[in-house]
Amino acid sequence: MQVYAGCALPEEYLYHLDFDVWVRLEADGSARLGMTDIAQTLCGRLVSISFQKRPGDRVRRGRTLVVIESAKWVGPFRSPLSGEVLEINQDAFRADIAVVNRDPYGAGWLMRLDPVALAQERDDLVDGLAAFPVVRERIEREQIRCMRCVE
Repeated sequence: MQVYAGCALPEEYLYHLDFDVWVRLEADGSARLGMTDIAQTLCGRLVSISFQKRPGDRVRRGRTLVVIESAKWVGPFRSPLSGEVLEINQDAFRADIAVVNRDPYGAGWLMRLDPVALAQERDDLVDGLAAFPVVRERIEREQIRCMRCVE
């Protein structure tokens, strides 16, 4: 995992840098999605999350999957892939609304999809090694310092 200014970026994940979304391709062919460390930092502590899609729903790349609200920001979590929703992480957020602020690449995942056009849409995703220089430049330009919520 690469870290700069406190912002972590797992190398083995894929990233849609415009959406601040990570993608982890699972062994079963599904794709787990979540907010990057930069995204959760810029949002600040979450106060509300509204899942717009449910298991069985079809989604298109670029569409809103989740509406996220924090004390500083309200906005969409957009899908980096087209596919069918397999699972949402609603229970984790009900138990701890700040789960993404504590663990954005683990327990704070948002949704799992069955991608239907991965071969075509993969070009919009970059791996962690390729993403890191771009992310580092953004961190410097915007003077971002990633922080995690603590109990």
